[in-house]
Order: sequence, then structure tokens, then C-alpha cells
Amino acid sequence: MSIKHNLDLFEQLEDIEDIPPIRNVPGRQRRFQSQQKNKPSLRTKDSLSELAEVENALNFTYSASKHEKEWLISSLKEFHQQGWFDDILRLIKGGGKEASVYQCLADDNQTKKYIAAKVYRPRKFRQLRNDSLYRQGRLYLDDEGHEIRDDRALHAIAKRTRFGISLMHTSWIEHEFQAMKLLHKAGAAVPEPYASGNNAILMAYIGWDDMAAPTLNEVKLSSQEAKKLFERVIENVRILLANGRVHGDLSAYNILYFEGDIYLIDFPQVLDPQVNQVAYSIFCRDILRVCEYFQSQGLNCNELALAEDLWQESGLSIPPLSDPRFIDLETA
Repeated sequence: MSIKHNLDLFEQLEDIEDIPPIRNVPGRQRRFQSQQKNKPSLRTKDSLSELAEVENALNFTYSASKHEKEWLISSLKEFHQQGWFDDILRLIKGGGKEASVYQCLADDNQTKKYIAAKVYRPRKFRQLRNDSLYRQGRLYLDDEGHEIRDDRALHAIAKRTRFGISLMHTSWIEHEFQAMKLLHKAGAAVPEPYASGNNAILMAYIGWDDMAAPTLNEVKLSSQEAKKLFERVIENVRILLANGRVHGDLSAYNILYFEGDIYLIDFPQVLDPQVNQVAYSIFCRDILRVCEYFQSQGLNCNELALAEDLWQESGLSIPPLSDPRFIDLETA
């Protein structure tokens, strides 16, 4: 899928998400766009016809609202056409900061019975405050995971045009997908990523036939299991650091619990500790949040000492640190 394809998708999502107007288009072009927007067209009829056709082909079990259904079809129809899944069964995670996750019935050609589809909400990404904390040292990636080098595209990103915002949105998705590929290959406990593009990531589904795995914050552990799972989480933190990654938003809300084991999820804000100047502070916040949960389960741990030990084990130098409690999860 191309950059042009992503712009087309972004324009479709304007009907669902409240996207700011373009401010840097010549007046003549703005007038033309306004006329086209208010003028009934065959394209609208064609789009409605295509929507109905795809909806009939999908015929998914999940009962979605009209806007959500349009959003799902726009984001997932190509994956359906490529034979990844046959049906959307249920919403398994909604109301998050950047996306909703759905349980899908895999196509007969797939080796797994179910697939999880993470579908992103562009407006939520645009409202992420202090996102510059996470973008420090990051390359902008296209929808194939390659660095964007085109000067016009980079200029659009710098100016925050509609096209530039769509490219930034795509880059967030690709950073998550590429991080999951890297970490899964390295042996980390993350759901196996299958495919990305068109506003979504397909990955391994973690859960049972009728219910997805809960996140750790929903689970009460015995003291013995708490100790075992804490060690598993820290083992995975070490794998991330060994592969040049900091989760960036790790907590019991982003760790799945399934049949006595854990899976780390949600990587759009992943950091490279070698190039991000605030990576250590954010890493300490990750460890603090993890320790807070396990302390609530009866486990003793010194979060700042642990963060320091893990960081230095990875050969990284410790910069001056503000108390990670001052880095608010909702604003950073």
C-alpha cells in the first residue's frame, strides 16, 4: 500500500473523525474542494455501493454502529479480501487511548482459529499530548515500514497538513508493528504480528473462544504466582532493552494474563534508549507502574533501584532523573 492509498483512507475517515481543515491550500483549490464537498456526486453513490457490497461480503457477527461499521470496513476490508479472516466476532478492547481491538474468525487457510485486529482512531493520535517526548530520534515510517525520505512528505509532516497528519498516523502504526516483529523474533512475550496497513494491525489473538485474555489489572494473583509473573515481566523488559527498545507505557493495563503467563501489548510509543533523551525517565515510569501492581499483589520491590540495575545491565548510562511520578501517563 502506498502513501497515496493512506491519504485516500484518511479522507474516508474524515466522515467519522473530526479532522481539522487544511490551512495551507491555495484559495482556488479550497473553493474547488468546498464545491466538490457540497455537490452530490457519483463517487458518493459508488462509495455507498462499495460499502454495501463489502458489508455483505463481510457480513460480520459483531453488531456495530453505523459509523463504527464504516470505520471497520474501511480499515479491514483489504485484509478480508486477502484471506486473513472471515468474520468480526466481537469487540475485545475499546475506549483505549489510540485503538480498539476486535476478535476475528480466521480464514480456513490460516493456522490459527482467531486473529486479533487492532484498528486505530486517528483523532486519538492527534490528541496525544507531549508526543514529542516519544518522537525524539524517531524516523518517520511509511506504510511498508521504510523511512520517509521524500522532501514533500517531510514538509507536509512539519507543517501538519492533512496529508502530513495522515503520514504521522501511519508512522505511529508502523513503529508499533516493526517493534512487535523485532521483539517477537527476539523471544519476547508479545502477540505475534501478522500484517499492518490500512489503519490496522493484525496479530495473534490471546484468549479463549468466547473471551479475550484479561489485562493484569483485572487479576488477583497468589503470592507465588505474583513472584513468577513479576520475574517474567522483568525478563521481557530485559529483552526489550537488549533490542534497543523501551515500552514507553508499560503497566498492568498493557500486560495480558493468559493461562498462567503474560503477554506485553500496545507498543505505538516504543522508544529507542540510544537516541531518546528522556528514555530513562520514561523507563523508570514503566518500572514504577509495574512495581505498583505487583506490590498490590503482596510483592516487595524497589522500583528505582530495579530500573537503575536493568538500565546499567544493558550498558546504558544513567542521565539525571526527575521523579518518574511527575511524568503523567495521560499527558505524556
